[in-house]
Amino acid sequence: MTDNNYFKFSNSVLLVPIIAVLSIWTVYWVELQFKINFNHFGVYPRTLSGIKGIFFSPFIHGSLKHLYSNTLPLVVLSAALVYFYKPVAFKVLFYGTLLSGLITWVIGRPSYHIGASGVIYLLASFIFFKGVFAKHFRLIALSLFVVFVYGSMLWYILPIKEGISWEGHLGGFITGLFFAYFLKADIPKPKKYAWEEDSYNEEADEFLRHFDEDGNFIESTPESEPETDLDTTTPIKITYHYKENKEE
Repeated sequence: MTDNNYFKFSNSVLLVPIIAVLSIWTVYWVELQFKINFNHFGVYPRTLSGIKGIFFSPFIHGSLKHLYSNTLPLVVLSAALVYFYKPVAFKVLFYGTLLSGLITWVIGRPSYHIGASGVIYLLASFIFFKGVFAKHFRLIALSLFVVFVYGSMLWYILPIKEGISWEGHLGGFITGLFFAYFLKADIPKPKKYAWEEDSYNEEADEFLRHFDEDGNFIESTPESEPETDLDTTTPIKITYHYKENKEE
């Protein structure tokens, strides 16, 4: 598979982020409109009733600030996932969300854990590690972009700030790493040049022949002209033919 066949834009690159954002904003609008609170649908660790939060917690947010802070990363990372890893994108989103929620349910503090931040950590972790494992120059560039833009999020997988579900962040991070390592994706193989092949022979390389063992350039002498059977002593006779221009 070539890069041109793999890296193609499709409608899903736009639809998936739009659906994700509409989902979380619609749920928050319903809470405000009808003056209800869905926090009890979040993940409550190690309780039977808290299991439902594995499915519902990514759609629930405690405040407008919380919702807004998750919106842009969700758009960028989900679009990147679908564009660069389309064959496995929906598996990562669906099964990854469930697994990260399950980890939160197992290790979390006795409190309601809500928000899409666990999914964001899942996407960031998967995109970063998958690019490193794939060793494809485009995917590595994407991994570097994720580090540059969202690298500071790594601190929040630790309990450094009160009121933040670091357990959900950690669950998403671990799940992303797990999927990046074990989930196989049909990614184009990196292009190999002739000198990267195992069968490469330096002595047969025309370019390297211009250098000695110390790396000094060796000027090549022009090859002698091949001998021919033509008689070069006989002068060549050239005859010109002129055609009269009748229009003049």
